[in-house]
Amino acid sequence: MPATAFVNNIRADLFDANTVYVALDNHKYGDFKPYLYKSTNKGKTWKSITGNIPDRHLIWRMVQDHVKSDLLFAATEFGIYFTLDGGGNWMKLSGGAPTIAFRGITIQREWNDLVAASFGRGFFILDDISVLREIDEEKLKAEGTLFSTRQADWYSPRSIVSSQGSAQYAAPNPEFGATFTYYLSEGYTTMESERKKKEREAAKNGQDILFPGWDALEAEKEEVKPQVFITIKDKEGNVVRRLNGRTNKGLHRINWDLMYASKRPVNPSRAGQGGFGGRSWGGMPAMPGTYTATLSKMIDGTITELSGPVSFEVVPLREGALEGASPEKMLAFGKKVEAFYNDYSVVNYMMENSMGRVNALQIALSRADETPGELVSELYNLNKRMMDIQDEMEGNSAKEEVGERNNPTIRSRMFVGMRGMRSTYGPTPNQEQSMDAAIADLAKLKPQIEKIYNEDLPQLEQKIMKAGAPWIEGSLIPKNE
Repeated sequence: MPATAFVNNIRADLFDANTVYVALDNHKYGDFKPYLYKSTNKGKTWKSITGNIPDRHLIWRMVQDHVKSDLLFAATEFGIYFTLDGGGNWMKLSGGAPTIAFRGITIQREWNDLVAASFGRGFFILDDISVLREIDEEKLKAEGTLFSTRQADWYSPRSIVSSQGSAQYAAPNPEFGATFTYYLSEGYTTMESERKKKEREAAKNGQDILFPGWDALEAEKEEVKPQVFITIKDKEGNVVRRLNGRTNKGLHRINWDLMYASKRPVNPSRAGQGGFGGRSWGGMPAMPGTYTATLSKMIDGTITELSGPVSFEVVPLREGALEGASPEKMLAFGKKVEAFYNDYSVVNYMMENSMGRVNALQIALSRADETPGELVSELYNLNKRMMDIQDEMEGNSAKEEVGERNNPTIRSRMFVGMRGMRSTYGPTPNQEQSMDAAIADLAKLKPQIEKIYNEDLPQLEQKIMKAGAPWIEGSLIPKNE
């Protein structure tokens, strides 16, 4: 222990009245070594517990976990370090924190959050350090480990903070929903990444980089990347959502936004799919209750469970002032809305596809070998029927252009019903009635659209092609006769 050092921090042990910690600073004398000592006899003798903290990492503050005695955190000149064994081995915490001096550190005990104050860069918070208490040698050696998850608050997230100029600053809140922490001892890589890693090592050592061969490069292109995902199930064992996580070695976190997987029809031509009701989130909201999560991997098409299941709770943030619908009723209504939206999307697809095919048929008919005759009238009448159905589904487009109010449509009633799933109170009678009206209206129109899509259009296409018109993409493949 240097005789000239300043005392930066003294901490009494939270579990043993005879134990005390002290962090020293001797940089004013040209000594930039980290100094952190522990005494188990009220200061009579001291033992260094800096372990493997790098040189020149001055230690400004330290804090002891209030649950696990050997879990310590040190605020140093170049970031934050933690130890699981009371100072024998230290590891650096990253998670977005810059490599700068941290002068203050503490633990918010109610939520187990680590709070650190940097030198000139503001405050940084690591949410929920309780997972660090679970880490041991067995978990570090395991291929993959999913740690415990704290309860998720259930509410309707919203943003009410707009631009405030340069006068105020608000840091982002923790992500809404349930946060999962998992550890991979080795991680999973692709053949391409492994090859590039070897090439970088060869270049660093001054060795030649050899061409791997065309077959190897083709195998790299065809390889399906390894996946790691968390599967969330309800208390009945039904799958609610699957979340894809990172596959590299180390600790990772992934968030579930308390939404079911989206059942929106998938468009193969679009890489990204919006969620329930046209929003970017998943499907319908999950209800309060007990859920489980498991960690799995998928390598070469084979799925293997790595860890879990881990049980966790989704709990209402607070009781509302008004009595709302029961979780069972909200879930049933959500499934009803989701089923209708899926049905509406299918009908809408048939309409859009049919309208496009009619336009294409008009062009093809203009290039036919024979005189069109009655085919022009048939095509005109079919197009008119479709325009009338579209007006019933979506309203008068001319009114839309000038902002004039339309009568209620299937689409507008559907969105009124969807608002019932954006509140913790559940659907109102008006929202339920709007949804029922939309279902009834669609049930009347769907048979007409199906007949056009499955019967009328294909028959008219065949007639037009027999008249010598060119083939239209998406139509039946013509047979050589």
